Amino acid sequence: MSNIVVTILCAVLASAGFWGLVTKLVDKKSAKSKIILGLGYKAIRDSAMEYIERGNITQNEYEDLYKYLYVPYKQMGGDGSAERLMREVDKLPIVPDSHGA
Repeated sequence: MSNIVVTILCAVLASAGFWGLVTKLVDKKSAKSKIILGLGYKAIRDSAMEYIERGNITQNEYEDLYKYLYVPYKQMGGDGSAERLMREVDKLPIVPDSHGA
């Protein structure tokens, strides 16, 4: 009985359909990861440029940018472009939050 199971398992693993499915799933994951990284980078870039052009950043803005965008972006394997932007943001003076805005 175990020989039959091993034979069936080997046949499934050797089939082109099985490996085609595996390849398709890996490609989809790769595409999803790429789009998430792209959206993360865009959000980091847009926010960083806003703060750099303004010339300052609030503590809450910095924490949101760093904690919720930059750290996950780096953990997913993001490149050095966001790191360069964060180095520029790190140079900005931190100003008090405006509660009326």
